[in-house]
Amino acid sequence: MNPLLALLQPYPFERLRQLFADVTPNPAYTPISLGLGEPKHATPAFIQQAMADAIHRTPSGLASYPATAGEAALREAFADWLHNRYGLNVSPLTQMLPVTGSREALFSLTQTIINPGAASASGQKPLVVCPNPFYQIYEGAALLAGAEPYYVASNPTRNFAPDWDSVPDAVWARTQQLFVCSPGNPTGAVMPLSEWQKLFSLSDRFGFVIASDECYSEIYFRDEPPLGGMEAAVKLGRSDFKNLISLTSLSKRSNVPGMRSGFVAGDAAIMQQFLLYRTYHGCAMSPVVQAASTAAWRDEAHVVENRALYKTKFAQVTPLLAGVLDVALPDAGFYLWARVDGDDTAFARALYALYNVTVLPGSFLARQAQGHNPGAGRIRMALVADTAECLEAARRIVQFVKSSTC
Repeated sequence: MNPLLALLQPYPFERLRQLFADVTPNPAYTPISLGLGEPKHATPAFIQQAMADAIHRTPSGLASYPATAGEAALREAFADWLHNRYGLNVSPLTQMLPVTGSREALFSLTQTIINPGAASASGQKPLVVCPNPFYQIYEGAALLAGAEPYYVASNPTRNFAPDWDSVPDAVWARTQQLFVCSPGNPTGAVMPLSEWQKLFSLSDRFGFVIASDECYSEIYFRDEPPLGGMEAAVKLGRSDFKNLISLTSLSKRSNVPGMRSGFVAGDAAIMQQFLLYRTYHGCAMSPVVQAASTAAWRDEAHVVENRALYKTKFAQVTPLLAGVLDVALPDAGFYLWARVDGDDTAFARALYALYNVTVLPGSFLARQAQGHNPGAGRIRMALVADTAECLEAARRIVQFVKSSTC
């Protein structure tokens, strides 16, 4: 077996299952889960219809192998969306590819980029730099590519923004890829243009590739939509998107996590190599999923409605929880990142046992680095269910916290 598999840590939800293994939740309450970031809003009917139509068209959408690069209509839909959303002019032929969800693409992009044989002068492994806390696929992708993850210190006073200035030049010199996530998981923080400028400067100096995870970009609470990585590049005179790949998905935007559909765009030279990798990787998108995806990317009305649902929900739930927890409305995304008194795993266990509400301990989303785990003492709550269910969960959490502090 591949010895690198032994380096992988259990996924946060497996750790959560183990944490609750010997706990019997209070049967007086129906179960409510705020633990998993899986969209629960209804999938728009027109997307389902587009998929059904593709199955039944002649010839059938299932009667031929799909091209890895995707159909022209789909890539043109990507390009039009990037133009309408960010004002970008991106080539549908050379600068974008369909992917079967951003998670798959984050992993496979790393396998494309990392050269494990390019050891540093000291003979050390190449590095993949990522924020901390972070989405665990960043770590797994790095390890299985033969690289070593480096976890950047975060600043709790700046909504856990990565402290890029804390990273020494010796680390950047070994870095082949940098993961960024904006809006961030779990904090919902959005990177400003000044932060992008700093990272582009570092990339130019040290030659690493920036992989920008932007799957939460269409769920936001401010008047101005979040700045995207490619948008930032153009604002800073980098219209060639050198060493930048942005990744996005329909899962959160359009409530279709089961479709596993997204796209990547950016540096044409990297995209060419990524297409070569994907051709062998065997991850071409089904024609029926391509048809449904094309319809989804070409419609914004359902995205506006979806965003309004989240705005309404967060406006009601956040003040309720803020009465007993250190928590505030995020810039974007669908998570609340709250500080709790004491141990976050103990909090999650007791809440589950007494009130049958599941939350994810923050320490499961981070790693011990620079002497501490930045997720410790925090919990992540995914407000993905309907408003009534999220409000009921919030009321139980309020009752739990108040009873615990009496």
